[in-house]
Amino acid sequence: MASRDPTTWMWAEACQLIEQAERLQRQFFRFGSAQARATWEPPVDVFEDEREVTVIVALPGVSPECVEANCDAHGLLVRAERRIPFDNGSCAIRRLEIPYGWFERRIPLPPVPLEQGTREWVDGCLIVTLRKRSR
Repeated sequence: MASRDPTTWMWAEACQLIEQAERLQRQFFRFGSAQARATWEPPVDVFEDEREVTVIVALPGVSPECVEANCDAHGLLVRAERRIPFDNGSCAIRRLEIPYGWFERRIPLPPVPLEQGTREWVDGCLIVTLRKRSR
C-alpha cells in the first residue's frame, strides 16, 4: 500500500523522476566525442572460452552494411547510425524510447592476443568472434 504521507510520496516521486532522467541520459546521450555529436551505446554481451572471444552487440533497426567494427589495443569499437524511420516531418513523435542517431561503443576485451575471426548479423545483432592467438 502506498504511503499517504505527502513528504514520503513526494520524495519517492522525485527519486523515480531522477532515476528515469539518468536512465534516458545514459541511453541517449554521451557528449565529448571528436565529432561533438550526441551518441548512445548499444547493449553488449561478451563471452570467452579457451579459443575465442565473442561479442554480441544488439542493433535492431540498424543496417548491417552501415556498421563499422574495428578491433585495436583498446578493445572493439562499434559505431554507426540508427535513423528514425518516420522522420519525414509530417508526423508527431508521441513517445521515443528506442535510441536513435549516431552511436559508438568501445567494448574492452580480455588482455590476450586476438586476431580477426568472423563477423555475422543474426536477428538484429552484430556478432563478432575474435580468435585467441597461440603464444
